Amino acid sequence: MVKHNTDTNGIGYEWEYAKVKDDRTIWQKIIMGIYNPSSHEFLGRSAKSWGEYIIIMRISLMLRNIVIGGILLFYAVFYSSLACMFGICMKVLLSTLNDHTPHFTLTNSIIGTNPGLGFRPMSPNVEDGSLIYYAADNATNVEAWTNELDKFLAVYKNKTLLPDKGNNQQKCGYNMPPQKDKVCEVSLANMGPCSSEYKYQYPKAQPCVFIKLNKIFDWEPEFYNNKTDIPADMPQELKDKIAQRMKHELFTIWVTCDGEAPADKDNIGPLKLYPQDGFPGYYYPYRNKRDYLSPLIAIHFLNPKRHTLINVECRAWAKNIFYKRSLQNREGSVHFELMID
Repeated sequence: MVKHNTDTNGIGYEWEYAKVKDDRTIWQKIIMGIYNPSSHEFLGRSAKSWGEYIIIMRISLMLRNIVIGGILLFYAVFYSSLACMFGICMKVLLSTLNDHTPHFTLTNSIIGTNPGLGFRPMSPNVEDGSLIYYAADNATNVEAWTNELDKFLAVYKNKTLLPDKGNNQQKCGYNMPPQKDKVCEVSLANMGPCSSEYKYQYPKAQPCVFIKLNKIFDWEPEFYNNKTDIPADMPQELKDKIAQRMKHELFTIWVTCDGEAPADKDNIGPLKLYPQDGFPGYYYPYRNKRDYLSPLIAIHFLNPKRHTLINVECRAWAKNIFYKRSLQNREGSVHFELMID
């Protein structure tokens, strides 16, 4: 029992002078906490309170689910719209492209109209750059380079590796251009000693290096088919060869190779080109037809100086192939180094 009183200053206070003692056991207290028969409360709540609580919780859960569902629906619609817009854009873009014909060609393309040359073999090690270096008496060295050439020439040797199994190729000649939608075959039969049978002459320290003209779609060479148009800077040896050719054989992109610097010219030794000193004109223009292969020229180094780095430059000759020697932007030619131990 609590008694209320007031002191002389009028300030109220209370004090407890009697309290009913709780003799219940802990178990009885737990049972009472679960269900109180006097107040009919279960876990501290009456039936009405529990009903209100359950209704409020159900409403809260429903509202939460509605909000979450709305958010998910928003993102589903949003990302679906983005995916549809992306698909439409890609469809429009791809409809402007052709699998066989580039949209931009020649002067409208980044490649331009001035083809360069490429060479093989190339080292699989990027840090070696354009250097061909090996020891002629080291079988492992020799095999590494000849394997690279075998890989490069595989499609030339085995026509089944081509998209149409070589069925779209035909034999061509200066007086026998390819038929419509056909391409000219490239034979390796006239490469002399530059074949896998002779290991491309690498064990003899007389290696063969293959060069090709880089492909530019729809580019047509303008030939030096008039002997009076031959440029003054063309090597005299090539001029003499051209002078001996028949008129129809002048429709050729000529190729010359030599050392770059005077010392390289002294060290490079004599060269022999197979099957001839140029790319026949009937291989051009390139139009990405099935089974097309770039024509090849094999450069046979007959007696390069051993233990010496030789800078080699090969140049293509046509009226619309413009030559520029530059370390950063070489045009109309190709550069590589050769060193044999």
